[in-house]
Amino acid sequence: MVKIGDIELGDFPLLLAPMEDVSDPPFRALCKKHGADLMYTEFISSEGLIRDAAKSLKKLDIFEYERPIGIQIFGGDIESMKQATEITAAANPDIIDINYGCPVKKVVCKGAGSGILQDIPKMVRLTAEIVKSTNIPVTVKTRLGWDENSKFIVDVAERLQDVGIKAISIHGRTRKQMYKGEADWSLIADVKNNPRMHIPVFGNGDVTTPEKAKENKEKFGVDGVMIGRASIGYPWIFNEIKHYLKTGEHLAKPSLQERIDAVKQHLNMAVEWKGEKLGLLEMRPHYGNYFKSIPNFKEYRTQLVTRNNLEEVNEVFRLIEQDLLSNV
Repeated sequence: MVKIGDIELGDFPLLLAPMEDVSDPPFRALCKKHGADLMYTEFISSEGLIRDAAKSLKKLDIFEYERPIGIQIFGGDIESMKQATEITAAANPDIIDINYGCPVKKVVCKGAGSGILQDIPKMVRLTAEIVKSTNIPVTVKTRLGWDENSKFIVDVAERLQDVGIKAISIHGRTRKQMYKGEADWSLIADVKNNPRMHIPVFGNGDVTTPEKAKENKEKFGVDGVMIGRASIGYPWIFNEIKHYLKTGEHLAKPSLQERIDAVKQHLNMAVEWKGEKLGLLEMRPHYGNYFKSIPNFKEYRTQLVTRNNLEEVNEVFRLIEQDLLSNV
């Protein structure tokens, strides 16, 4: 049984990665429905929380059916991160996660996200201060290192464990790699196999199929896997992996009707949570992912991303059901 603090997650938990503009409550609801064991919010700026920025505060919204749920925060200033931890704790998450992995320039240039991988002593001090400032279990998501010459993750993970984190998720790339090339899981395995490590070690990067999840479990010995990009528009991946690990067989792929039902649920929850205008706008990038590889879908996608009210978008879905389902 894998545990983060007192939180039981099963024998080989599947985690939904925190993803900006993706892992919001509407999308998390679908991932939970389809088998995610632990989910994280989009990352939240510590400075935004302190300033009461509406967008940052909105990301603190969590719901009982999502539990266990972690809220992820980022920032490069120790005092700001301590204050943000107090604000985050008031939202009553099960876990507070620190983002030391985001490679985006506007985050990194402030010494936040994977930017802190250039200053490991500060990373350790910051983590220690956050752990001391809350009774909620603290976890970390990070990368192998800043670049090819600074992949110190085995030592870093041990030092973070020593100051009190309860689990670590490691993306198998450096900051310099961004999302290019293949994720290197051998160093994640070195962290897991370090005899001094006793907290759960989760691997992240290129878990795109049930076979890949099984290979990573068996070859590298991680406690679970964190899934990011492969879940976008495809929340079914969690149950597909679970079924494959248990039986060695593949679940049937979701039907076109199931895809339509899922995207409509996602859309309706997005509109309910964000309001019609923003909900419709932020759903637009998702349609292509939900209907990837569906033939003759391009014209409908164009209609979906150009309609400006919910009634018109639902009319497009009625057309999709009428036209495409009749040909299935």
